[in-house]
Amino acid sequence: MKVNILKATINESEDEGFVGHVHFEVENHKQSYEVTLQSNNGRNNWSYALNFLNQPGSEEEIQAVDERLEEDDAFFEQFVVAVYKKEE
Repeated sequence: MKVNILKATINESEDEGFVGHVHFEVENHKQSYEVTLQSNNGRNNWSYALNFLNQPGSEEEIQAVDERLEEDDAFFEQFVVAVYKKEE
């Protein structure tokens, strides 16, 4: 699954810890996505929420991305890396 990252941001707060947002496209998918990442310490135990970025799209396509996020550590890690690169 080929990904093109459009935008990545990260914020830190006392209440939520580290919260990152990554906007991205997946090759051959009609809609773009946003993954929201959250970690209390910013180093491990990241949770995520996956949504369509601008408008709803195919449930099959978003489910395929969600399954890949769950099953493929390297695929998931690229989004964590993206939010940290934006801090540099």
